[in-house]
Amino acid sequence: MEINDLTPAEQRVWRAFPTGVSVDFRESTDEDVAEGAQWGPERTVRAAVLRALLLNGPQEPGEIAALKVAGARITGLLDMPYGTAEFAIRLSHCHFDDVPMLYGARFRQLNLSNSVLPGLTAATVRVEGVLRLTDARIRGPVRLGGARIAGALFMDRTHLSAPDDSEPVLQLNHAEIGDDLWAPGMRSHGLVRLDGATVTGAVNLEEAEFHNPGSTAISALSFETGSDLRMRFARTHGRVDLRGSRVPARFDLTRAHLSNPEGTALRVSSCTVGELWLLRGVLDGVLNLRRAHLEVLYLDPEMLPDKVFLSDLTYTTLTPHEPAERRLHMLERDPRYEPHSYEQLTAAYRRIGDDYAARRVQLAKQRRLRTTRAWYGRLWGYVQDVTVGYGFHPLRAAVWLLSLLAVGSTAYALHHPHALKPSEAPHFNPVFYTLDLLLPVISFGQEEAFAPDGWYQYLSYGLIITGWILATTVVTGVTRTVSRQ
Repeated sequence: MEINDLTPAEQRVWRAFPTGVSVDFRESTDEDVAEGAQWGPERTVRAAVLRALLLNGPQEPGEIAALKVAGARITGLLDMPYGTAEFAIRLSHCHFDDVPMLYGARFRQLNLSNSVLPGLTAATVRVEGVLRLTDARIRGPVRLGGARIAGALFMDRTHLSAPDDSEPVLQLNHAEIGDDLWAPGMRSHGLVRLDGATVTGAVNLEEAEFHNPGSTAISALSFETGSDLRMRFARTHGRVDLRGSRVPARFDLTRAHLSNPEGTALRVSSCTVGELWLLRGVLDGVLNLRRAHLEVLYLDPEMLPDKVFLSDLTYTTLTPHEPAERRLHMLERDPRYEPHSYEQLTAAYRRIGDDYAARRVQLAKQRRLRTTRAWYGRLWGYVQDVTVGYGFHPLRAAVWLLSLLAVGSTAYALHHPHALKPSEAPHFNPVFYTLDLLLPVISFGQEEAFAPDGWYQYLSYGLIITGWILATTVVTGVTRTVSRQ
């Protein structure tokens, strides 16, 4: 391409390229780039001219060439599949008429900040430095699947939308980012796909908004980050799915609002997370933590939704410290009885020395187990609960025993049973006679010597049966407690 074939605007860009000088066509710094389709020829540059500069542009000895353009309308197709540009590229505040085709291209650095694009096709692109899409407005799919970015990817305050709901608005699946994925304040309308992507640094999605109601808003299956995943104050309408992902540091959802009322709001199943923070936010939908492995679970009980899946969830520490009654709500909201969930909560309390809370959790476990059994199993469970609290309230048996002893002693003191062999019978003692009836393995010689009649005989039958039930439940509860220790 010869310089004589260029428009005046294109000649400015061509002459600035060899020395890396910036060319700014903007009339003011606050103009709306979305109106770029109306810009005239004085600030219009053909994509073919940019392509020629990047692939074979003029250079000057001792100078560092770079393409730096602001406020231009770029017409035509920027077509560089598998092309290689050894120069830094900054096309900021620009309006693109067509979707740049950068599939498989190699760049030193690419900056499209504050620009308006109808989409971006750059799957498997290679960037030696950073890729910047800060404040960009992209009204079509952004295809970055399989991209290799040695530096960071900046998408802070980027707005993404697509007229076709069948395709994700952002595809970063199987991408590799050598530094951070920095996207606070990002807005997306459609699916954001991060499946199989790897980020060496942190992922910042604080105050971001993701809208895809009734479907998946963020899909990050088998996603890996080398540090934090921050979603503080984020808002999502649709499912957030991180199944099988790995976040070695903090996954922070403090004050986040995740909404998917008809399905799963957050899925962290089979994930490995250092610290999961669910504090002072809202979860409107199912929370799925099945098979997740967490070192620390920071959980605000008020953030729990109505339904939680906890099968095989493991965690070392549960914080902040709350009474067992407030933590048990999480286990009760799992539709299925999961004994492992109760054991995990018990272990968390024992690690901090709160044995009382640990016993409360174990008692709740037995009561939940009772609901899964047949009627006779439930009946026996109620007996154990009322009498000795499944072994966690052994003093309750003493209260029952003393109460029955008082009843029996009073009744038989007022009406002595007759002696079977008056000449051989010992002196009648109503207290020890009642104890003989209540205690199945201890004999004071009273029961064998005296026989009540009338309703007092039925009282003796009741005391004998009650004594056996108390003895059996005490032994069962003590055995359960000892085996647990």
